[in-house]
Amino acid sequence: MFPVVLVVISLVRVLIARPSMDYLENHFNLANEPKEVRTKAIKRLLEVFGMEDPPLTRGHKQPPQYMLDLYNTVADVDGVTKDPHLLEGNTVRSFFDKLHSEEVEYMFNLSTVAKSERVLTAELHLFKLRPQASVAFNRHHYCQVSVYQILDGGEMNGQGKKLLSSRLIPIHSNGWEVFTITQAVRSWMSDKSSNLGLLVTVKTLAGSQMDDKVLRFASGRDHHHSKQPMLVLFTDDGRRTASPEINTKDGEASLPFTLPMLPMAGAGRRSARSLDYDEDGEKTSCQRQPLYVDFEEIGWSGWIVSPRGYNAYHCKGTCPFPLGQNMRPTNHATVQSIINALKLTKGIDTPCCVPDKLYSINLLYFDDDENVVLKQYDDMVAGSCGCH
Repeated sequence: MFPVVLVVISLVRVLIARPSMDYLENHFNLANEPKEVRTKAIKRLLEVFGMEDPPLTRGHKQPPQYMLDLYNTVADVDGVTKDPHLLEGNTVRSFFDKLHSEEVEYMFNLSTVAKSERVLTAELHLFKLRPQASVAFNRHHYCQVSVYQILDGGEMNGQGKKLLSSRLIPIHSNGWEVFTITQAVRSWMSDKSSNLGLLVTVKTLAGSQMDDKVLRFASGRDHHHSKQPMLVLFTDDGRRTASPEINTKDGEASLPFTLPMLPMAGAGRRSARSLDYDEDGEKTSCQRQPLYVDFEEIGWSGWIVSPRGYNAYHCKGTCPFPLGQNMRPTNHATVQSIINALKLTKGIDTPCCVPDKLYSINLLYFDDDENVVLKQYDDMVAGSCGCH
């Protein structure tokens, strides 16, 4: 029922259980089976995150502020989704202009986007600079900015381009301007050879060409990287599941609790008996326990921007008869518990302590082409536990 979180729990126990030094020296340094197990575990964990190999790291680059702000909007400090309805789809990518032209032409390499992904929205983000002082008091207050898809690189007039977006912009303003270019990106995804780039024109309200000293957009060639032209793409990769992560109250989706601080240190390797017993040897009832996934220990800190790790939690403890409501039992578990207690049928065990509510997490990371990606992964955090 909850395959993803169970896979993560089992893999994390192999990878980052924070064992004692004696255990490390006698286990992970061996060149035979333990190394093979670790390799297989990392490979399986990459599959959970929809990757075949970890992205290449080429040193530390600064992610676009827009992507950082978007991440902080949809995720809490531990990467857990604040509200599953905030993000359109489950993937957001940012691409920088590859053309670096002196003209207002832009080219974006979308080769890292899988054809199976459904394009929801595509936006062109341009940073508008202030007019130069010599033309600050120009008689024009507004201009018409239009974005075209280039259809024929040799013919920029008439049939050579297709209008995607157009609107009036105040001349004396500065900051980010966003234009919707979804049509163009969808055509590029269906035929990559059709990606000849974008053309931006700036005209007066009368339709004449505007002096480029009056209205200027920052370029990747002459301005700071924080103001580079950028394409932001919202997609859905089809991996979203019907997870029981949404609690609604008066129609508003929210998390029912605030996740506690993450524990940074764990005990050494514990025996199997300790799973259902506390330190005094007493049986513990089904409850949620911390399980911290540290991306640095796995070796992924070079390409993951945020979070540095997250608390996946896990469920442990017994489900003794009679099951109280605090154990959040299903009707099936209650019946199973009764059958077990009365020994009506041989071989019937007590119900299991498992996650009964799961939440998604968000990763902000660099891909192989150094684009910054925000991706949402379902069923990664055990929100609560129950007897099932």
